[in-house]
Amino acid sequence: MFPMDAPSVLKAQILAGGRGKGKFKSDGKGGVRIVKSPDEAFENASQMLGSYLVTNQTPPGGLPVKKLYIYKSVDISKEFYLAITFDRERYMPVLLISDEGGVNIESNVNKLQRFWFHLTTGITPEIMAYIEAQFGFSDNEMRVVSHILSQLVKLFRDKDATLLELNPLTDLFSLEEHLPEEKDEYEASKLGLSYVRLDGNIGVIVNGAGLAMATNDLVTWNGGKCANFLDIGGGATEETLSKAFSILHGDTRVKGLLINIYGGIVRCDMIADSILAASAATGGFNIPVVIRLQGTNCETGSKLIRESGLDNVLMEADFEEATKKIVELTNN
Repeated sequence: MFPMDAPSVLKAQILAGGRGKGKFKSDGKGGVRIVKSPDEAFENASQMLGSYLVTNQTPPGGLPVKKLYIYKSVDISKEFYLAITFDRERYMPVLLISDEGGVNIESNVNKLQRFWFHLTTGITPEIMAYIEAQFGFSDNEMRVVSHILSQLVKLFRDKDATLLELNPLTDLFSLEEHLPEEKDEYEASKLGLSYVRLDGNIGVIVNGAGLAMATNDLVTWNGGKCANFLDIGGGATEETLSKAFSILHGDTRVKGLLINIYGGIVRCDMIADSILAASAATGGFNIPVVIRLQGTNCETGSKLIRESGLDNVLMEADFEEATKKIVELTNN
């Protein structure tokens, strides 16, 4: 052990998870420890090496620890979970990502986002864009994430693996200075919005990653190109929606706006109220806006907008027709 001039982490190396919450038979402490000096590191390593570590994934008697991974401790703002496995029902690999990684990932399996892909194509640019939007990565962060994903796919393929995990994948970017073009992404992420700039001229507001993927695909299929990827999520409020509209209102590239909402937790009447408030705050919509509201209180929300007398606003209940309309109106 040599001085690292910083706190260090000792992590037991065994073929089992749950090491942070596990306990050594030698001293009853966990399998992941932070130490502040070489002496403290030596003392803890002596208790860990050669001893048995018991976790919720080991046999009752535990597993012997013969190696430790030692690295300098760093401050992190967020822990992600990243894995690639094989979906036997779809006969294809699937990428699993959660922004609640770390020792509690087993209790947060419902937070996993799934992205299916083919080994021949790997993680496509379209999937990368969805990931960037869903998790609020900046362009600089996404370059790092893209490299990690491509390396994981290569390892998964080369080793003919059935499961490959990276937990936690830590976010080391939060203290970086944000570039001007990343300001909107950063502000949106603070409000729980997933936003990323794309290369088109059709602004899109949706709720949910799956709906966002389908919307982007249909817009492209019908000859358009999205200017952004803006997911308001399931817990959107009037405040977050107001921010979403202000971001798109300030984007001079946007020549048309598609609002595609499937109300579940988010009520369509609240969406409608937010649309009316955004119109009032900006002096009305000076670009064509196509709105599709389905789900909770959609009839009430649609009625509010129809009776508002807003200019440049078209209601369309059918998903595909809504994408066709916004492409047509934007091109004209």
